Amino acid sequence: KAVSSLSLAYQLTRKVSRLGFDWPDLDGVLKKLEEEMKEFREALSLRNRRRIREELGDLLFVLVNTSRFLRIDPEEVLRKTVEKFMRRFHYIETSLQKKGKSFHQSNLIEMDQLWEEAKKRKKRVSK
Repeated sequence: KAVSSLSLAYQLTRKVSRLGFDWPDLDGVLKKLEEEMKEFREALSLRNRRRIREELGDLLFVLVNTSRFLRIDPEEVLRKTVEKFMRRFHYIETSLQKKGKSFHQSNLIEMDQLWEEAKKRKKRVSK
């Protein structure tokens, strides 16, 4: 089936929750998230690529489970975040073009300032 791993994880956690395999409250999920983050940091410090990949997967799975616990569709919120990122990055790109510059002629400080401008512009438009 052509189901994303994000959706598959969401569906799986919903199913096992209905079978009683779930935390009683959000606090339990958040503690698990902290535990997985600690394990991810440990894997990073060891520079063990296999463990890093495994722990990153565990982190993503717990985040999906957190979204399920909050009744928030992870596909939808990730898509909106990707769209927001694309809008902001496009702002950086067009702002640099207006200055006659390419990304390679810029630096992270300038691009970060433009990123912050893009965020402020969106907030002004939203109000």
